Amino acid sequence: MKLVSRDFVEGQMLAPTFTCDGEGLSPHMAWSDAPPETKSFALRCFDPDAPGGGFVHWLVVNISAAAREIPGSGPLPVGCLPILNDSGQTPYCPPCPPSGVHRYQFTVYALDVAMLSNVTAENFLEQMQQHTLASAMLAGRYQRQR
Repeated sequence: MKLVSRDFVEGQMLAPTFTCDGEGLSPHMAWSDAPPETKSFALRCFDPDAPGGGFVHWLVVNISAAAREIPGSGPLPVGCLPILNDSGQTPYCPPCPPSGVHRYQFTVYALDVAMLSNVTAENFLEQMQQHTLASAMLAGRYQRQR
């Protein structure tokens, strides 16, 4: 699988538009080359450099197998389900690192089930381990503009 964005490339700094220093919009995400048996997709944005072992910024499950992108600033594809992130909200939580440069790992998962239920930030990775056919990651970086 491949994951790309019109808004940044692998390893590039994210524009402030997609962070707490700007509008806090979600970046465009597009994926390709999913296995033919894919029944749905899931998406995760994770900061492994956040204090406390990491921070989940965005979780979305039950994205239709027909979907191939999420437009920049949304909307999410019809029928998908956003999950509470580590800020306690369901929308994309824009990067806002307290210090230094942080990495933001966007991962799309091709799943063998059409719908997941009872997914939480705590059990998301466990559910992905059980149902992932393939995945792809795209990482951007960000440092506060003070």
